[in-house]
Amino acid sequence: MKSKWDKLNHLFKRQEVPAKTILLEEGKISKTMFFVEKGCLRTWVNANGKDITTQFFFEGDTVSSIESFRTNQPSLYSIESIEPCVLQTISQKDFQSVLENSPEMKEEIQEHLFRRLVQSQKLFFSFLKNTPQQRYQELIEKQPQIIQRIPQHYIASYLGITSVSLSRIRNRR
Repeated sequence: MKSKWDKLNHLFKRQEVPAKTILLEEGKISKTMFFVEKGCLRTWVNANGKDITTQFFFEGDTVSSIESFRTNQPSLYSIESIEPCVLQTISQKDFQSVLENSPEMKEEIQEHLFRRLVQSQKLFFSFLKNTPQQRYQELIEKQPQIIQRIPQHYIASYLGITSVSLSRIRNRR
């Protein structure tokens, strides 16, 4: 998506962060949108002291706590780097200005949000319908970069299982 924003380069700031950097804490208000130039981010929630990974983002992906970013409400989740990252960031104020002044960009953002909604719905229904083994198989088929780049404990959390269960699933293959 970043390429569509090239004419707005002056609004972006480059940020390099090491692995395991919290970019947004659950409960804080999101003031920044991130475009992943290099590296990997994850979103996660704290469930009674246990962190549960909800999504992964790679090169070319955009991430923010969009609900918080657009409404100034506290974020429902944290955003953290898994690998060292190079990010392009845009502030909430500059992003809002782009939406107000560029119908083409507003349409692009709406399409992006629709794709993200569909992706989230597919994941939600996969949790309702599929076994952990089926969810893991789906991950291998549809998002192999997750299997290749993400530590096993984050994958297990994302699949809603323990690392031990994930090891068993992997050994059965």
